[in-house]
Amino acid sequence: MTTRTGIRSLWSRWTVVVPLLALVALVLGWGRDLPGYAVSLVALLLGGAVLAAVHHAEVVAHRVGEPFGSLVLAVAVTVIEVALIVTLMVDGGAKSATLARDTVFAAVMITCNGIVGISLVVGALRSKVAVFNAEGSGGALATVATLATLSLVFPTFTTSRPGPEFSTAQLTFAAIASLALYGLFVAMQTLRHREYFLPVTQEGEIKEVDEHAPPPTRRATTLSAVMLVVALVAVVGDAKAVSPTIESGVESAGMPHSVVGVIIALLVLAPETLAAVRAARRERVQTSLNLALGSAMASIGLTIPAIALATIWLEGPLVLGLSATHMVLLALTVVVGALTVVPGRATLLQGGVHMAIFAAFVFLAVSP
Repeated sequence: MTTRTGIRSLWSRWTVVVPLLALVALVLGWGRDLPGYAVSLVALLLGGAVLAAVHHAEVVAHRVGEPFGSLVLAVAVTVIEVALIVTLMVDGGAKSATLARDTVFAAVMITCNGIVGISLVVGALRSKVAVFNAEGSGGALATVATLATLSLVFPTFTTSRPGPEFSTAQLTFAAIASLALYGLFVAMQTLRHREYFLPVTQEGEIKEVDEHAPPPTRRATTLSAVMLVVALVAVVGDAKAVSPTIESGVESAGMPHSVVGVIIALLVLAPETLAAVRAARRERVQTSLNLALGSAMASIGLTIPAIALATIWLEGPLVLGLSATHMVLLALTVVVGALTVVPGRATLLQGGVHMAIFAAFVFLAVSP
Protein backbone atom coordinates (compact mmCIF):
# COMPACT_ATOMS: atom_id res chain seq x y z
CA MET A 1 0.00 0.00 0.00
CA THR A 2 2.85 2.37 0.87
CA THR A 3 4.47 1.75 -2.51
CA ARG A 4 1.23 2.50 -4.35
CA THR A 5 0.74 5.70 -2.35
CA GLY A 6 4.28 6.76 -3.15
CA ILE A 7 3.77 6.12 -6.87
CA ARG A 8 0.52 8.11 -6.81
CA SER A 9 2.24 10.97 -5.01
CA LEU A 10 5.13 10.97 -7.51
CA TRP A 11 2.68 10.92 -10.44
CA SER A 12 0.70 13.84 -8.93
CA ARG A 13 3.87 15.91 -8.54
CA TRP A 14 4.94 15.08 -12.09
CA THR A 15 1.59 16.18 -13.51
CA VAL A 16 1.99 19.52 -11.73
CA VAL A 17 5.66 20.19 -12.47
CA VAL A 18 5.65 19.36 -16.20
CA PRO A 19 2.77 21.72 -17.19
CA LEU A 20 4.46 24.51 -15.25
CA LEU A 21 7.75 23.85 -17.08
CA ALA A 22 5.85 23.76 -20.38
CA LEU A 23 4.27 27.11 -19.50
CA VAL A 24 7.71 28.58 -18.68
CA ALA A 25 8.99 27.32 -22.05
CA LEU A 26 6.00 28.99 -23.70
CA VAL A 27 6.75 32.34 -22.05
CA LEU A 28 10.47 32.20 -22.86
CA GLY A 29 9.96 31.09 -26.46
CA TRP A 30 6.95 33.19 -27.42
CA GLY A 31 7.53 35.14 -30.62
CA ARG A 32 11.09 33.87 -31.10
CA ASP A 33 12.74 31.70 -33.72
CA LEU A 34 13.80 28.66 -31.72
CA PRO A 35 16.89 26.59 -32.58
CA GLY A 36 16.56 22.86 -33.19
CA TYR A 37 17.44 21.73 -29.66
CA ALA A 38 14.93 24.20 -28.16
CA VAL A 39 12.17 22.91 -30.49
CA SER A 40 12.94 19.36 -29.37
CA LEU A 41 12.74 20.39 -25.70
CA VAL A 42 9.44 22.22 -26.26
CA ALA A 43 8.06 19.19 -28.10
CA LEU A 44 8.99 16.96 -25.13
CA LEU A 45 7.30 19.32 -22.69
CA LEU A 46 4.32 19.49 -25.02
CA GLY A 47 3.92 15.71 -24.85
CA GLY A 48 4.23 15.79 -21.07
CA ALA A 49 1.62 18.55 -20.83
CA VAL A 50 -0.78 16.44 -22.90
CA LEU A 51 -0.45 13.52 -20.47
CA ALA A 52 -0.86 15.86 -17.50
CA ALA A 53 -3.98 17.42 -19.04
CA VAL A 54 -5.57 13.98 -19.37
CA HIS A 55 -4.79 13.17 -15.74
CA HIS A 56 -6.27 16.41 -14.41
CA ALA A 57 -9.33 16.16 -16.67
CA GLU A 58 -10.03 12.68 -15.31
CA VAL A 59 -9.73 13.93 -11.72
CA VAL A 60 -12.26 16.70 -12.41
CA ALA A 61 -14.51 14.32 -14.34
CA HIS A 62 -14.47 11.81 -11.48
CA ARG A 63 -15.47 14.51 -9.02
CA VAL A 64 -18.30 16.12 -11.02
CA GLY A 65 -19.47 12.92 -12.76
CA GLU A 66 -20.71 12.40 -16.28
CA PRO A 67 -21.60 14.04 -18.56
CA PHE A 68 -20.15 17.17 -16.92
CA GLY A 69 -16.66 15.68 -16.79
CA SER A 70 -16.29 15.15 -20.53
CA LEU A 71 -17.88 18.56 -21.14
CA VAL A 72 -15.19 20.23 -19.01
CA LEU A 73 -12.34 18.90 -21.15
CA ALA A 74 -14.14 19.48 -24.47
CA VAL A 75 -14.98 23.10 -23.73
CA ALA A 76 -11.61 23.89 -22.14
CA VAL A 77 -9.67 22.56 -25.13
CA THR A 78 -11.95 24.29 -27.62
CA VAL A 79 -11.80 27.70 -25.93
CA ILE A 80 -8.02 27.64 -26.04
CA GLU A 81 -8.09 26.24 -29.59
CA VAL A 82 -10.21 29.23 -30.64
CA ALA A 83 -7.66 31.58 -29.07
CA LEU A 84 -4.90 29.81 -31.01
CA ILE A 85 -6.78 30.13 -34.32
CA VAL A 86 -7.42 33.84 -33.82
CA THR A 87 -3.78 34.42 -32.83
CA LEU A 88 -2.49 32.58 -35.89
CA MET A 89 -4.92 34.47 -38.13
CA VAL A 90 -3.63 37.79 -36.80
CA ASP A 91 -0.01 36.78 -37.51
CA GLY A 92 -0.57 34.65 -40.60
CA GLY A 93 -1.19 37.18 -43.38
CA ALA A 94 -2.66 35.87 -46.64
CA LYS A 95 -2.11 32.22 -45.66
CA SER A 96 -4.56 32.59 -42.78
CA ALA A 97 -7.62 33.03 -45.04
CA THR A 98 -8.40 29.29 -44.87
CA LEU A 99 -6.92 28.61 -41.42
CA ALA A 100 -10.23 28.59 -39.52
CA ARG A 101 -11.83 26.29 -42.09
CA ASP A 102 -8.86 23.90 -42.22
CA THR A 103 -8.58 23.69 -38.43
CA VAL A 104 -12.30 23.24 -37.76
CA PHE A 105 -12.68 20.61 -40.48
CA ALA A 106 -9.58 18.78 -39.24
CA ALA A 107 -11.06 18.82 -35.72
CA VAL A 108 -14.33 17.34 -37.02
CA MET A 109 -12.52 14.55 -38.89
CA ILE A 110 -10.18 13.80 -35.98
CA THR A 111 -12.99 13.65 -33.42
CA CYS A 112 -15.77 12.00 -35.44
CA ASN A 113 -13.53 9.43 -37.11
CA GLY A 114 -10.18 9.23 -35.34
CA ILE A 115 -11.31 9.44 -31.70
CA VAL A 116 -14.62 7.66 -32.30
CA GLY A 117 -12.90 4.91 -34.30
CA ILE A 118 -10.11 4.18 -31.84
CA SER A 119 -12.55 4.34 -28.90
CA LEU A 120 -14.84 1.77 -30.55
CA VAL A 121 -11.87 -0.46 -31.38
CA VAL A 122 -10.59 -0.32 -27.78
CA GLY A 123 -14.09 -0.85 -26.37
CA ALA A 124 -14.79 -3.78 -28.68
CA LEU A 125 -11.45 -5.41 -27.90
CA ARG A 126 -12.24 -5.04 -24.21
CA SER A 127 -15.82 -6.34 -24.26
CA LYS A 128 -16.31 -7.78 -27.78
CA VAL A 129 -19.13 -5.25 -28.31
CA ALA A 130 -18.85 -1.56 -27.42
CA VAL A 131 -22.11 -0.40 -25.81
CA PHE A 132 -23.35 3.20 -25.60
CA ASN A 133 -26.55 5.23 -25.54
CA ALA A 134 -28.02 5.70 -29.04
CA GLU A 135 -30.29 8.59 -28.01
CA GLY A 136 -27.47 10.76 -26.69
CA SER A 137 -24.88 9.87 -29.33
CA GLY A 138 -27.43 10.20 -32.15
CA GLY A 139 -28.49 13.66 -30.99
CA ALA A 140 -24.87 14.74 -30.71
CA LEU A 141 -24.04 13.49 -34.21
CA ALA A 142 -27.09 15.25 -35.67
CA THR A 143 -25.99 18.51 -34.06
CA VAL A 144 -22.44 18.12 -35.39
CA ALA A 145 -23.75 17.41 -38.91
CA THR A 146 -26.03 20.47 -38.83
CA LEU A 147 -23.31 22.79 -37.52
CA ALA A 148 -20.75 21.52 -40.02
CA THR A 149 -23.14 21.90 -42.96
CA LEU A 150 -24.30 25.34 -41.90
CA SER A 151 -20.79 26.70 -41.31
CA LEU A 152 -18.56 24.79 -43.75
CA VAL A 153 -20.74 23.60 -46.66
CA PHE A 154 -23.15 26.48 -47.29
CA PRO A 155 -20.38 29.07 -47.96
CA THR A 156 -19.37 27.05 -51.04
CA PHE A 157 -22.83 27.55 -52.58
CA THR A 158 -23.87 31.04 -51.45
CA THR A 159 -23.71 33.79 -54.09
CA SER A 160 -23.55 37.01 -52.07
CA ARG A 161 -19.76 36.97 -52.27
CA PRO A 162 -17.44 35.51 -54.91
CA GLY A 163 -15.68 32.35 -53.79
CA PRO A 164 -16.49 30.11 -50.80
CA GLU A 165 -17.14 33.01 -48.42
CA PHE A 166 -20.06 34.25 -46.34
CA SER A 167 -21.33 37.81 -46.50
CA THR A 168 -21.35 39.73 -43.23
CA ALA A 169 -25.05 39.01 -42.68
CA GLN A 170 -24.61 35.31 -43.50
CA LEU A 171 -21.63 34.99 -41.16
CA THR A 172 -23.60 36.69 -38.39
CA PHE A 173 -26.51 34.28 -38.89
CA ALA A 174 -24.17 31.26 -38.88
CA ALA A 175 -22.51 32.48 -35.67
CA ILE A 176 -25.81 33.04 -33.84
CA ALA A 177 -27.24 29.73 -35.04
CA SER A 178 -24.07 27.87 -34.01
CA LEU A 179 -24.14 29.35 -30.51
CA ALA A 180 -27.86 28.64 -30.13
CA LEU A 181 -27.54 25.02 -31.23
CA TYR A 182 -24.52 24.39 -29.03
CA GLY A 183 -26.25 25.99 -26.04
CA LEU A 184 -29.35 23.86 -26.63
CA PHE A 185 -27.28 20.70 -26.81
CA VAL A 186 -25.42 21.50 -23.58
CA ALA A 187 -28.76 22.10 -21.84
CA MET A 188 -30.02 18.72 -23.04
CA GLN A 189 -26.77 16.98 -22.07
CA THR A 190 -26.47 18.38 -18.57
CA LEU A 191 -30.06 19.08 -17.50
CA ARG A 192 -33.11 17.80 -19.32
CA HIS A 193 -31.77 14.50 -20.72
CA ARG A 194 -28.62 13.90 -18.71
CA GLU A 195 -29.29 10.14 -18.59
CA TYR A 196 -28.78 9.87 -22.35
CA PHE A 197 -25.09 10.73 -21.94
CA LEU A 198 -24.17 8.46 -19.05
CA PRO A 199 -22.06 5.29 -19.56
CA VAL A 200 -24.05 2.06 -19.76
CA THR A 201 -23.33 -1.57 -18.99
CA GLN A 202 -23.51 -4.44 -21.49
CA GLU A 203 -27.11 -4.92 -20.36
CA GLY A 204 -27.95 -1.26 -21.05
CA GLU A 205 -28.10 -0.15 -17.41
CA ILE A 206 -26.64 3.25 -16.45
CA LYS A 207 -23.26 3.37 -14.70
CA GLU A 208 -23.68 6.25 -12.29
CA VAL A 209 -20.61 5.77 -10.13
CA ASP A 210 -17.05 4.68 -10.88
CA GLU A 211 -16.72 1.72 -8.56
CA HIS A 212 -12.93 1.50 -8.77
CA ALA A 213 -11.93 4.56 -6.74
CA PRO A 214 -13.48 7.06 -4.30
CA PRO A 215 -14.12 10.59 -5.62
CA PRO A 216 -11.19 13.02 -5.14
CA THR A 217 -11.39 15.66 -2.43
CA ARG A 218 -12.51 19.21 -3.19
CA ARG A 219 -8.95 20.45 -2.71
CA ALA A 220 -7.55 17.90 -5.17
CA THR A 221 -10.30 18.73 -7.67
CA THR A 222 -9.59 22.47 -7.43
CA LEU A 223 -5.87 21.88 -7.97
CA SER A 224 -6.59 19.64 -10.97
CA ALA A 225 -9.00 22.20 -12.46
CA VAL A 226 -6.32 24.91 -12.24
CA MET A 227 -3.60 22.62 -13.59
CA LEU A 228 -5.90 21.48 -16.42
CA VAL A 229 -6.13 25.07 -17.63
CA VAL A 230 -2.37 25.53 -17.23
CA ALA A 231 -1.66 22.32 -19.14
CA LEU A 232 -4.04 23.18 -21.98
CA VAL A 233 -2.62 26.69 -22.34
CA ALA A 234 0.86 25.16 -22.47
CA VAL A 235 -0.24 22.55 -25.05
CA VAL A 236 -1.77 25.11 -27.40
CA GLY A 237 0.93 27.73 -26.86
CA ASP A 238 3.79 25.28 -27.33
CA ALA A 239 2.05 23.90 -30.41
CA LYS A 240 2.11 27.44 -31.81
CA ALA A 241 5.79 27.77 -30.84
CA VAL A 242 6.75 24.66 -32.83
CA SER A 243 4.43 25.51 -35.74
CA PRO A 244 7.12 27.46 -37.69
CA THR A 245 9.29 24.32 -37.65
CA ILE A 246 6.28 22.27 -38.74
CA GLU A 247 5.50 24.77 -41.52
CA SER A 248 9.05 24.71 -42.85
CA GLY A 249 9.04 20.90 -42.76
CA VAL A 250 5.72 20.77 -44.61
CA GLU A 251 6.97 23.19 -47.27
CA SER A 252 10.25 21.29 -47.66
CA ALA A 253 8.29 18.07 -48.20
CA GLY A 254 6.17 19.76 -50.89
CA MET A 255 2.89 19.19 -49.03
CA PRO A 256 -0.07 21.65 -49.00
CA HIS A 257 -0.11 24.34 -46.32
CA SER A 258 -3.40 22.94 -44.97
CA VAL A 259 -1.38 20.02 -43.53
CA VAL A 260 -0.11 22.44 -40.87
CA GLY A 261 -3.68 22.86 -39.61
CA VAL A 262 -4.10 19.09 -39.45
CA ILE A 263 -0.89 18.63 -37.45
CA ILE A 264 -1.75 21.43 -35.03
CA ALA A 265 -5.28 20.01 -34.57
CA LEU A 266 -3.79 16.59 -33.82
CA LEU A 267 -1.55 18.11 -31.14
CA VAL A 268 -4.33 20.18 -29.59
CA LEU A 269 -6.79 17.25 -29.52
CA ALA A 270 -4.25 14.82 -28.09
CA PRO A 271 -5.55 15.23 -24.49
CA GLU A 272 -9.10 14.35 -25.54
CA THR A 273 -7.87 11.40 -27.60
CA LEU A 274 -5.98 9.91 -24.67
CA ALA A 275 -8.87 10.58 -22.27
CA ALA A 276 -11.32 8.91 -24.68
CA VAL A 277 -9.11 5.83 -25.06
CA ARG A 278 -8.71 5.48 -21.31
CA ALA A 279 -12.47 5.77 -20.84
CA ALA A 280 -13.04 3.07 -23.47
CA ARG A 281 -10.58 0.79 -21.67
CA ARG A 282 -12.74 1.15 -18.55
CA GLU A 283 -15.79 0.08 -20.60
CA ARG A 284 -17.15 3.63 -20.65
CA VAL A 285 -17.52 4.09 -24.38
CA GLN A 286 -20.31 6.63 -23.90
CA THR A 287 -17.81 8.91 -22.16
CA SER A 288 -15.48 8.50 -25.15
CA LEU A 289 -18.27 9.47 -27.55
CA ASN A 290 -19.21 12.42 -25.33
CA LEU A 291 -15.61 13.64 -25.62
CA ALA A 292 -15.37 13.08 -29.37
CA LEU A 293 -18.72 14.45 -30.53
CA GLY A 294 -18.78 17.15 -27.86
CA SER A 295 -15.39 18.39 -28.99
CA ALA A 296 -16.46 18.46 -32.65
CA MET A 297 -19.56 20.40 -31.70
CA ALA A 298 -17.70 22.85 -29.49
CA SER A 299 -15.03 23.33 -32.14
CA ILE A 300 -17.66 24.61 -34.59
CA GLY A 301 -20.11 26.16 -32.15
CA LEU A 302 -17.48 28.29 -30.43
CA THR A 303 -15.00 28.88 -33.27
CA ILE A 304 -17.41 30.33 -35.85
CA PRO A 305 -18.86 32.97 -33.47
CA ALA A 306 -15.33 33.86 -32.30
CA ILE A 307 -14.11 34.23 -35.88
CA ALA A 308 -17.19 36.28 -36.74
CA LEU A 309 -16.26 38.71 -33.96
CA ALA A 310 -12.59 38.67 -34.97
CA THR A 311 -13.44 39.72 -38.54
CA ILE A 312 -14.31 43.15 -37.14
CA TRP A 313 -10.60 43.91 -36.85
CA LEU A 314 -9.03 41.20 -39.02
CA GLU A 315 -8.20 42.15 -42.58
CA GLY A 316 -8.41 39.93 -45.64
CA PRO A 317 -10.89 37.28 -46.80
CA LEU A 318 -12.31 34.53 -44.60
CA VAL A 319 -12.70 31.31 -46.61
CA LEU A 320 -15.01 28.85 -44.85
CA GLY A 321 -16.41 26.76 -47.71
CA LEU A 322 -15.09 23.22 -48.11
CA SER A 323 -13.74 21.76 -51.32
CA ALA A 324 -15.64 18.98 -53.12
CA THR A 325 -13.31 16.30 -51.70
CA HIS A 326 -13.82 17.48 -48.14
CA MET A 327 -17.59 17.67 -48.58
CA VAL A 328 -17.61 14.04 -49.72
CA LEU A 329 -15.57 13.09 -46.64
CA LEU A 330 -17.98 15.01 -44.40
CA ALA A 331 -21.02 13.35 -45.99
CA LEU A 332 -19.42 9.91 -45.64
CA THR A 333 -18.62 10.64 -41.99
CA VAL A 334 -22.22 11.63 -41.23
CA VAL A 335 -23.73 8.60 -42.99
CA VAL A 336 -21.33 6.09 -41.42
CA GLY A 337 -21.63 7.81 -38.03
CA ALA A 338 -25.43 7.53 -38.14
CA LEU A 339 -25.24 3.83 -39.00
CA THR A 340 -22.78 3.37 -36.11
CA VAL A 341 -24.75 5.11 -33.35
CA VAL A 342 -28.33 4.05 -34.21
CA PRO A 343 -28.00 0.47 -32.84
CA GLY A 344 -26.28 1.63 -29.63
CA ARG A 345 -23.76 -1.21 -30.05
CA ALA A 346 -20.62 -1.41 -32.20
CA THR A 347 -18.03 -4.04 -33.05
CA LEU A 348 -14.48 -3.87 -34.36
CA LEU A 349 -15.91 -3.43 -37.85
CA GLN A 350 -17.53 -0.08 -37.11
CA GLY A 351 -14.40 1.14 -35.36
CA GLY A 352 -12.29 0.01 -38.31
CA VAL A 353 -14.55 1.84 -40.80
CA HIS A 354 -14.19 5.11 -38.91
CA MET A 355 -10.42 4.65 -38.71
CA ALA A 356 -10.33 4.03 -42.49
CA ILE A 357 -12.18 7.31 -43.13
CA PHE A 358 -9.76 9.12 -40.82
CA ALA A 359 -6.80 7.56 -42.67
CA ALA A 360 -8.31 8.70 -45.99
CA PHE A 361 -8.64 12.25 -44.63
CA VAL A 362 -5.00 12.35 -43.53
CA PHE A 363 -3.80 10.83 -46.81
CA LEU A 364 -5.81 13.27 -48.93
CA ALA A 365 -4.58 16.17 -46.81
CA VAL A 366 -0.99 15.18 -47.61
CA SER A 367 -1.71 14.18 -51.21
CA PRO A 368 -4.83 16.07 -52.42
